[in-house]
Amino acid sequence: MLDNGDVNAAVNPTSESRPVSPFTASAQGGTTTTGTDIRSVSAGEAGGTPPVQHGGASNGHGARRQRAGSRLYPRVTSFRSRRGALTPNQQKSWDRTWPSVGREVADEPLDAAAWFGREAPLVIEIGCGTGTATAAMAQAEPHLNLLGIEVYQPGLAQLVQRIEREQIGNVRLLRGDAVDVLENMIAPGSLTGVRVFFPDPWPKARHHKRRLLQAETVALIADRLRPGGVLHVATDHAGYAEHIAEVGAAEPLLIGLNETAGGNSDRYRDTAPIGFERPVTKFEDKAHRAGSAINEFVWGKIE
Repeated sequence: MLDNGDVNAAVNPTSESRPVSPFTASAQGGTTTTGTDIRSVSAGEAGGTPPVQHGGASNGHGARRQRAGSRLYPRVTSFRSRRGALTPNQQKSWDRTWPSVGREVADEPLDAAAWFGREAPLVIEIGCGTGTATAAMAQAEPHLNLLGIEVYQPGLAQLVQRIEREQIGNVRLLRGDAVDVLENMIAPGSLTGVRVFFPDPWPKARHHKRRLLQAETVALIADRLRPGGVLHVATDHAGYAEHIAEVGAAEPLLIGLNETAGGNSDRYRDTAPIGFERPVTKFEDKAHRAGSAINEFVWGKIE
C-alpha cells in the first residue's frame, strides 16, 4: 500500500441518495425514462469554477441495477438530467453510425471481441465528453480497443461525427452509467486500462458524496483490471486531487506508477500496456491559462 503522505482526509460518502431515472433500451439510440438526456454537471453549476469539461459517470454507492431495468434504491450519481437536442447534421450522422459503434448501457455481459470484430486489449474511458481526447488516443493507439462511456447524447454525437468523418475503427461507445458498465457488463480481470479524465469535482462539501472516485468505485475498477492493467486519472481540482490520492493509495490491488501516485514513471512508462500521455483539450488549455494545476495519477494493478 502506498503512503499517502500529507493528503488530507476526504469527506466520507453517505448512503443518502436521490432517485435518478435509469436508461431504457432504444433501437434509435436510447432515451431516458423521463425523456431528458443525462450529462455530468460542470463545476460551475455545482458551485465551483474549474474550467475543464467533466465527463459523466456515477459513484459506486447503493443498489445494483435491477434486472427489470430500474433501481429500487438508486445510488447517488455524479451527473444530472439536462435536455439536449442534436443538430440536424448530428442527427443524420447519429442515425447512420450509432447503430454500429454505440449502445445503451445494459445488464448483459459485453462481448468486446465480437463488437470490435477483433481480439485486442480493452481500455475504458469513463466520461468521454465530446470525445476530443478519445478520438486522438484511438488514432495514436490503433492496437487497442477503446470503449468510451458518456451520459450526454450531444457530446456523444460530436464524437460519432468524428468517428464517421475520420473512419476511426477502434472506438465503441456506451451511453449510460459507468458504474453499471463496470458492475454488469465487464468481467473481472478483463480490462487493460481505465481512464478517468477530469471527473466532476463536486466542490461543495455536501456534494462530495456524488464524486465518482470513491473507495468503492476504485476497488471495482481495480477488480476489473487485469494484472498489470493501468488506471489513469487526471483532475484540475486540488481538493478532489487530495481525495483521489487518498483512495488510490488505500486500494491494496494498486501500486503507483507515476510520481503523483507515489511511483516512478521512468521505471514503468516504457513497459506499461497503455501510454501515460494524453491529448490536451481546449478545456484543459483554459485550466492551464487560469493557473489551475493538473494532477495526473497513474496506478497499476499488482501482478
